[in-house]
Amino acid sequence: MTTEQPSDAELAAQPAAYWTGVAYEALIAFTRARQAELGFTQPQFWLLRNLSKHDLSPDGHGMTVPELRQAMTSYLRPEDDLEAEAKFLLEHGRLTRDGEGRLWITEAGEEARTALKRHAPEIRARIHQGIDDADYVTTLKVLQRMIQNTTPTAP
Repeated sequence: MTTEQPSDAELAAQPAAYWTGVAYEALIAFTRARQAELGFTQPQFWLLRNLSKHDLSPDGHGMTVPELRQAMTSYLRPEDDLEAEAKFLLEHGRLTRDGEGRLWITEAGEEARTALKRHAPEIRARIHQGIDDADYVTTLKVLQRMIQNTTPTAP
């Protein structure tokens, strides 16, 4: 086994799809583990964010689980069970459910969302440790270009 780093030419020949997949899984696992240490799951945080008029919800209006699932479709993972996550938040007084099945964030839910959001900079700092902002921006631009190169309708 060698601990030698691959050359730039060797790295350039490696498949981007492989490395973006590895990075995605590592970043999600890291983020979810940090949130679990704080007593939340990532989907619980997303539920609170999507129901808060101080965050992702434009008006703070209640939503059903299917409506929330639709709103989160671009970042939910297959194993995320929003109904179970909502049940936990209901049982802990962070959400309420009206007679039409809409979930609403409570004051306790808003406090929990705010408390967890305060930890986001720490999580980001750990992920970005040793990475210059310019390098990060370049990486994102390269990924965006790869998306544009492979998706006819990409923004």
